[in-house]
Formats: sequence, C-alpha cells, structure tokens
Amino acid sequence: MDSRERTLLSVNHQSPDRIPIDFWASKGFAGKLERELAMPLEVFKDKYDVDLRYIIGPEYIGPVLAPEKAGQSVDIWGVTRVICEVETVGGKESYQEVSQSPLGDALTPDDILAYNHWPSADWFDYSAIEKQCDEILSKKRAIAFMGDRLNRVAQLKPAMYLRGVEQILVDTLLNPDIAKTIFAKIRGFYCEYLTRVLEAANGKIDIVVTGDDFGMQKDLLISLEAWDAFLKDGFTEYMEIIKQSGAKSMHHTCGSVVKLIPRMIAYGLDILQSIQPDAEGMEAALLKERFGRQLAFQGGVSIQQTMPFGTVEDIRGAVKHLAETIGKDGGYIFCTAHNIQADTSIENAEVLLDAYHEYGIY
Repeated sequence: MDSRERTLLSVNHQSPDRIPIDFWASKGFAGKLERELAMPLEVFKDKYDVDLRYIIGPEYIGPVLAPEKAGQSVDIWGVTRVICEVETVGGKESYQEVSQSPLGDALTPDDILAYNHWPSADWFDYSAIEKQCDEILSKKRAIAFMGDRLNRVAQLKPAMYLRGVEQILVDTLLNPDIAKTIFAKIRGFYCEYLTRVLEAANGKIDIVVTGDDFGMQKDLLISLEAWDAFLKDGFTEYMEIIKQSGAKSMHHTCGSVVKLIPRMIAYGLDILQSIQPDAEGMEAALLKERFGRQLAFQGGVSIQQTMPFGTVEDIRGAVKHLAETIGKDGGYIFCTAHNIQADTSIENAEVLLDAYHEYGIY
C-alpha cells in the first residue's frame, strides 16, 4: 500500500496497513539536520517513510514587498514585521513578529475599505502547481497544500496582524461593523485564492490545510457567539471550496478548542490538527470517543514537553497511547502537535519516527 492510499483510507475512517505519518518541523530543526547529518529535511522524511508531502503552492508575482528598513519586511497584507532570533539549547530559531498593524488606528468601516494594501489573488502565478503535485505523485505520497505561515487560508490570524491581537477581539464586542468589514475582505481574498489553487491542481491535492488559532491553553480565544457572528461564514465557505475540489479539509488550530469542535464538524471539517495534549480538554482518547465517528485527527505528540524534554520511554509511550486510542480503527494521522523546534534533539525525532512505525501497525 502506498502513502496516498494509506492516508486517504485513514481520513475516510478506515484502517489501512498502518497509521499514516506526517512530520512537521521548524526551519531551525531543518537547519540542525543539515548541520549534524548533512541531510535535507525531505530526505530525512523519505528515510522514515513519511506519508504526506506539502506543495509550495503559487508563486508571488505582485507588487514588490520591499523592506522599509534594515531588519524589517512587509507582507502581502502591508503588515510590517521584524525578524526575531531566539537561541535555544539545540540551535537558533527565527520568527517574523508584527511590529506595526496598519489598520490599528482605523475608526470606521470606510477606513477599512479605503486601505490601499488589500491583496489580490491576481498577485500570484498558479501555473506550477500541477507540476508540484506530479512530482509528489511520482513518489506515491499524499499531497497537501498549506501555504506558508504568512499566507495560510485563515480569517482571525490575518485580522490580528492587520488590526492588532487585542483590538480585533475588542472590535467583535464594541466595533462589530469594523470587524465584519475586515473579515469580509480577508475572506474574499482567500476564497478566490484557494479556488485558483485548487483549479490549478486539477484534482491532485488530497488535503488542504487551513490555519487559524482559535484556542488558548485552557479555553477558546474567542467566544462561541463571536465565532458564529464573525467567523462561521468564512470557515464554511473555505470548507465548501475544498470539498467541491474533491480534497479533504484539515484545519490547524492551537489550544483548547473542544467546545468549538461540534461547530467545525457541522460546517464541513474533515480533519482537526493539532491535538495539543498540553491544552485543556484535548486528550486524545476523549476526542476519539466524542468525535471520532465524524472527524479525523492529526497530531498529538507534545512539542512543549515530550519532544524537547522527554526520555526515549516518554516519546515511545506517547506514540503508543495515541495509536491505541485516537488511532484505533482509522481516522488518524501521526504527527506532533506543531512544528518540532530546534530545542528537540535529532535523536528524539528519530525515536519518534521509529515508534510511529512500531506502534502504528493495524
């Protein structure tokens, strides 16, 4: 059985030969592989027979996004970012942090509409997407599309970048017209962008990953009522576009989102990622018991504790537990809760992947 067959069987709630494997890693961890093993991340994945591969997607060809000054860059939304580097025990990580939210001072919906940096789906060249898919198909891997961290099909995260994390949440309570206008502009862009990506793929993408963090460690980041009022329609539209293409939908959200899961199922989600074990209510066995007949899952191994600080026995035990609970009877893809960071040793990553193969057999 090849990777594509295995993955599609599992997300359709059937039991293949083994639980399919995905592997998420940061640039810092990928750099560590290059330094210590002289092995690119994709070669490392092949070595351990990882089943999913992610296409790069469309090429940006829009207006030049020139840095405003040294150490700063501007993304497609006109959001200014600075590069922050963090030294860890295992190596260096770098992130792009928002330094200025360009809509932070907007006072009316008209101010939002007048903003001159709303992106367009025309700013991208989609012509290479099918070739990207064919390269993965030639290796008989499952094909996923996620985009990069600054351009992932979403609603709340780009709104936070544009308006500010605190301000957009305040807007949902005190300035609903402003919030609705921002979300509508974001949703309009991503609906067209996603439609073009999937059309260009010609039915060859298996899984589309959308990404919005709806949870914190102990509860939702946004109330159910606010989610219904501001995010439900966009979430539903994204799911419908994916379903019409024949692909499966996978949504990434950090945190405790157990209260939101019934809604995500009702509005068309196929796979939930991540299963963050350190967040309240996200225990794998309970999620499987409550939602496993309607929803598939990906993730579950902690990158906050188990991967950077765990022993071999800790990692193997976590994988065994996932295989026996959330992996039972299909509907699951092995992966960590988020990208493995540079503070995780290569040895621990190898233990993890070996354990996937040992405990994932049906």
